[in-house]
Amino acid sequence: MNILLTLLLAGLSMVGPLAIDTYLPAFPAIAKDFDASALLVQQTLSAFLFCFAFMMLFYGTLSDSFGRRPVILVSLLVYVAASVGAALAPSFGVLLACRILQGLAAGAGSVVGRAIVQDRFSGVEAQKILSNIMMVFGLAPAIAPVLGGWLQVSFGWRSIFWFLAAFAVLMIVSVQRALPESLAVKDRQALHLGVIAANYWKVLSHRHFALLSIAVGMTFGGLALYIGSAAYFVINILHLPETAFAWLFIPLISGMVVGSALLGKLSDRFSQMALIKISYVLMIGAAAVNIAYNYYFVAEIPWAVLPLFVYTFGLALAMPPMTLIALNYFPNNNGLAASMQSFIQMLIFALVSGLVAPLLFDSALKLAYGVMAGMILSLLTWLLAQLGEPAIDGQAEAGR
Repeated sequence: MNILLTLLLAGLSMVGPLAIDTYLPAFPAIAKDFDASALLVQQTLSAFLFCFAFMMLFYGTLSDSFGRRPVILVSLLVYVAASVGAALAPSFGVLLACRILQGLAAGAGSVVGRAIVQDRFSGVEAQKILSNIMMVFGLAPAIAPVLGGWLQVSFGWRSIFWFLAAFAVLMIVSVQRALPESLAVKDRQALHLGVIAANYWKVLSHRHFALLSIAVGMTFGGLALYIGSAAYFVINILHLPETAFAWLFIPLISGMVVGSALLGKLSDRFSQMALIKISYVLMIGAAAVNIAYNYYFVAEIPWAVLPLFVYTFGLALAMPPMTLIALNYFPNNNGLAASMQSFIQMLIFALVSGLVAPLLFDSALKLAYGVMAGMILSLLTWLLAQLGEPAIDGQAEAGR
């Protein structure tokens, strides 16, 4: 049963990343089709990500009030409609509007999925489930740009959005048949806006929760930087064709998959704090090697992407324990806390990929510096979160 739940929650978490990564190889074709600049096409990604982040504020709260399944199903239906609209878009403005609607609908699976895990599991078991979900979910960003490149070359960029619609339909059928409701009616929170606003403020103003969420978001920012720069990095810096995005995404994502698989085995042997410390050493080391390589050499395959594998390997070790430590502060508001955590992290992702990436993606060395800057900010934020909070150690040991 846990295997089926893991696969289903991972599939729901894939909805957003597929919408981000699958169409990246189509940027040049979309620009040509609508006579738009590369920067303008980049805004279809930025708009999606900001809307994706914004709605993460509400999905957890809505699922706390109406149940997990209804929120997931409604969001998937809206996503299907937006994907079909993008596939049929007669103008760039319509495409942008459909991407905005896609962004508003794409995040329910990942947010509500975290709440479902918290509903049904705790401690080490919850950490293992989250790491397994991340391991399966990691296949999406690795496969998506490769699939998108071949769809673009074979059938044109519109076929990518037909694929996204079909995947969402598959998820709707799977949820209806295989995902039971995990939040009993008696445990649901009434939808009172004043109470909800007060709860959001309680979560957001919790210093340690906010700092932990920002720390996770900043580590994920390194991945966001390369995803936001993917089209330019692969085509202009590495001088590869639009069918060769695997050279970037397979190292990025395989690091996460391997790290998540290893985390499942290490959870019983190491405390959460120990795993987080190991992950920071790996990520900072990878960022330093990336800078050194790009400072002395011209970026080329495979050397330009090998440090990214180590970076995302460390990221996979850090994210589940850091996520659970933060969520454990609000055991009675799992959905709301998951929403706020996801919002903070995706807002950072959107800012990095939409605003920072265009400033750096003309140089492999600038991208390497950007990753290191994010890591330094993440480490400082994590260290600040440890000040005056002895309970974190206790929670970490309790989760072993």
